[in-house]
Amino acid sequence: MVTVYDVEPNKLIEKAAEKLEKEVKVENPEWLKYVKSGSFAERRPEQKNFWYLRMASILRKYYVNGKTGVNNLRDHYGGRKNRGRKPDRHAKAGGAIIRRSIQALEKHGFLKKEKVGRLITAKGQALLDNAANDVAKGGKN
Repeated sequence: MVTVYDVEPNKLIEKAAEKLEKEVKVENPEWLKYVKSGSFAERRPEQKNFWYLRMASILRKYYVNGKTGVNNLRDHYGGRKNRGRKPDRHAKAGGAIIRRSIQALEKHGFLKKEKVGRLITAKGQALLDNAANDVAKGGKN
């Protein structure tokens, strides 16, 4: 059986985003088309399925790392802040997109809340393992 660790992460995230879009039908927040993903970004995300890609990426992070918090994810999704003449520095991503993604994944049963933090559920693991299997086969399932 192919797992998340056996396939390329970018392809896995794209396939998992497709599966999330087909199966779950999580609605994009209304404000998503107006906001940037962080203070380092100059424009808003341009991908049409950005919301699903971010949710799939967050789900993969929980699969690989176990418990992780919003602050760690903000650090991971951050980028280089252009500060003019001063040297560039790392800036964290905005937390609202990450928090709402986690809440949506939790609402649909892919993550579950523990006493401290969240964990991926069997449903979330199955979604990612099926996506990894599809990526390994190279099929369009």
